[in-house]
Amino acid sequence: MTAPDFETLAHDIKLWAAELGFDQVGITDTDLAEQEPLLADWLDQGYHGEMDYMARHGMMRARPHELLPGTLRVISVRMNYLPEQAAIARVLSNAEQGYISRYALGRDYHKVLRQRLKKLADKIEQRASDLVARPFVDSAPVLERPLAAKAGLGWTGKHSLLLNRQQGSFFFLGELLVNLPLPIDQPVEEGCGKCVACITACPTGAIVAPYVVDARRCISYLTIELDGPIPEELRPLMGNRIYGCDDCQLICPWNRFANASQEPDFAARDNLHAPELLALFDWSEAHFLKQTEGSPIRRIGHRRWLRNIAVALGNAPASPAIIAALEQKREEADEMVQEHIDWALARQRAGLAQVDRKTERLIRAVDKGMPKHAR
Repeated sequence: MTAPDFETLAHDIKLWAAELGFDQVGITDTDLAEQEPLLADWLDQGYHGEMDYMARHGMMRARPHELLPGTLRVISVRMNYLPEQAAIARVLSNAEQGYISRYALGRDYHKVLRQRLKKLADKIEQRASDLVARPFVDSAPVLERPLAAKAGLGWTGKHSLLLNRQQGSFFFLGELLVNLPLPIDQPVEEGCGKCVACITACPTGAIVAPYVVDARRCISYLTIELDGPIPEELRPLMGNRIYGCDDCQLICPWNRFANASQEPDFAARDNLHAPELLALFDWSEAHFLKQTEGSPIRRIGHRRWLRNIAVALGNAPASPAIIAALEQKREEADEMVQEHIDWALARQRAGLAQVDRKTERLIRAVDKGMPKHAR
């Protein structure tokens, strides 16, 4: 194929991608050399926590051509996921409900994007028979956000997520590595300026510097990636967030422009949209697996699910019903979950005792103010 042929193919790739439901596509080369010292420093600081896979592949994350020898270009795509009537503020402000990051309310995005990237590769192969391609969706050691930024899909915000002027940050990313010398797109201008809203809004102070996240303090890491106990000092800061966290996105001014996704697969499931914590805590493992079928939530397993909800119940207003549920679940839980249940029980009992003391003081005050014949 000649250079004009590749120009035409790149144009058609973007049309095909739109037909497949992607909201934007860009093309870039594989050079991420400037990211290597940043990645090395992040790993040296231990900011990846227990995510050993982040360090296992070394600098391969910054070298896409090592993943697929012969790769010349990366086709980077994004797909909006914000569901209609996301009810973010309403759920976050109700401590008796569980907040689930809005990206996880629908079908597992890995499957959705990967299938469509494969279809995109099939279309390209019809035009270029010598195509060698491989799709990735958060499934291999690839620095997808720097690649997307190089491809012109947005810029890296101070919370380390990709930001887009038309869609904020509520979107998924995927990549298709190809061996074709397609023309590349140009990066866009950074738009954060002096804004530090995401840094100050993080409930646990996980954004330790602009563009640097200490995963060990991030609620998304704590509720999804961490397998063992959640550090006790961070539990009160988690509120009712039981799977992921969106706070750094919610506060970002650019997300005022975010549009709701038109993709049916990302529509919020009724059982996860604004769920009652006690109802979720009552799920057996079999029921958990049934209710999260086809959902990214299933990957954390029932054990971590109970751990996360126990923390949220410990942060909820004091209630005899919550104490009863915690005591009942404790009998069947393993040692790790029991630790979080015990923490939640201590918080609940202390809160209930405080309520009782306030009630007693109120009764005494009223009693003192009443005439003797009315007591």
